[in-house]
Amino acid sequence: MDISRRERRSLSRHLPFRTCGTLLVTAGLLISGCSSGSSTADASMGALPRATPAELAPYYGQKLRWHECGVAGFECASVKVPLDYDKPSAGDIKLAVARKPATGRSARIGSLLVNPGGPGGAAIGYLQSYAALGYPEEVRARYDMVAVDPRGVARSAPVTCLDGKDMDAYTQTDMTPDDRRETDRLRTSFKEFADGCEKRSSKILPHVSTVETARDMDVVRAVLGDERLSYVGASYGTFLGATYAGLFPERVGRLVLDGAMDPSLSARRMNRDQTAGFETAFRSFAKDCVALGAECPLGSGSPDDAGKRLKAFFDEVDRAPLPAGDSSGRKLGEALATTGVIAAMYDEAAWPQLRDALGSAIRNKDGAALLALSDSYYERSEDGTYANLMFANAAVNCLDLPPAFTTPAQVEKAVPDFEKASPVFGEGLAWSSLNCAYWPVEATGKPHRIEAEGAAPIVVAGTTRDPATPYHWARALASQLSSGRLLTYEGDGHTAYGRGSECVDSTINAYLLEGRVPADGKRCS
Repeated sequence: MDISRRERRSLSRHLPFRTCGTLLVTAGLLISGCSSGSSTADASMGALPRATPAELAPYYGQKLRWHECGVAGFECASVKVPLDYDKPSAGDIKLAVARKPATGRSARIGSLLVNPGGPGGAAIGYLQSYAALGYPEEVRARYDMVAVDPRGVARSAPVTCLDGKDMDAYTQTDMTPDDRRETDRLRTSFKEFADGCEKRSSKILPHVSTVETARDMDVVRAVLGDERLSYVGASYGTFLGATYAGLFPERVGRLVLDGAMDPSLSARRMNRDQTAGFETAFRSFAKDCVALGAECPLGSGSPDDAGKRLKAFFDEVDRAPLPAGDSSGRKLGEALATTGVIAAMYDEAAWPQLRDALGSAIRNKDGAALLALSDSYYERSEDGTYANLMFANAAVNCLDLPPAFTTPAQVEKAVPDFEKASPVFGEGLAWSSLNCAYWPVEATGKPHRIEAEGAAPIVVAGTTRDPATPYHWARALASQLSSGRLLTYEGDGHTAYGRGSECVDSTINAYLLEGRVPADGKRCS
């Protein structure tokens, strides 16, 4: 799945990366069939030839036509890229690009591309709503802040799958089936989602892989006039940035990979790791909550007790969904309640909002506040329509790697392992990992190491209690990259940059502005 305080102050949540089930979108680079427990991949990503192929020269040589757009001070353009890099003659698609020119033109370094994660996050919306003002003034003075909606996302040939009514039904599907009937309903829901994507997006669906998006970024780099790519990517954006480095190591400028993914892990290991990450984040929330005594809707006992109370609440709304004041008649069942809770795990700034929402639901039997958290996570508008976030997320993930599980029997066998990782969330996260089993396009990727031999130093940031991208993933990616430098933030929440740590921010700013590379293993709090 997924988005940080920088992107959305009221509810931070870099979408994690992998299983776009009805429960949530979670992260993972998965291995074929998922029957293997192997944690690493033998294959390593190889670089593309340095010379631009002749058939791609027209794309690399195109001129952008900038025009004012949307928000004052922003310029927008479109760039053409091949639909299929293996067959450029098959046609092209247009990608939306936006920039905020550097405010200090005399000291301009170049362009700084930003990506908020997902996959499926709208980079242009992120740039216009936060990055162009939220990044440090000195960074904005010396870089043109640039965002590209990746292929399949938002304004760039977007993937579409379901209408609002069908998406409402999809997000409410029971993710903890109690019997064969509920298991069949869950499978049907995944199939209907996949069929909808194929029906509405068959042309773009086979061509939204991370490798293709990374190749798009190199075209954008060239048409912007930059010899090397400078880039800040968060969550899934770290996988995108690392993929770029693996393909084009000699074109790496200053890359920051914040809330890092580990591309070498198997599906089962990746999903289980993230399940454990959400458990860690919940325990931090629970410890904070129970310390408040009577104010905590989960009681005043231990974090273990709070977890049992939350699980009991999920069971209660599974049996009897709560009214939520929704004009379309939706109620708060287990699936939406769980999504609402997990949404708030991405940033400790959302904990008070979650406490209030749980209090309303548990004490007053009013599910409206938790439903609002869930709707924000899914990017559902008040009129019942959805952004294409979840559609693009599934399309990219299911193409990048084979499915986590291919049959319900495999999930049932894995549930105890997931519940060991998280007694609260484990069962639902295991079942949500089944979604790509029914995808209409065969996966083109596989787990692999990314070494990027010859690349300039790359900063990899990891947060010790990150719920969506566990800290050891950052350690792993930094160790794989031949020039990786690990920066550790000792704290809660998803990602590190721009979260209030002067140590983290000054370290990354010095790297972006001066090229000052931090010592590998530097720790901040």
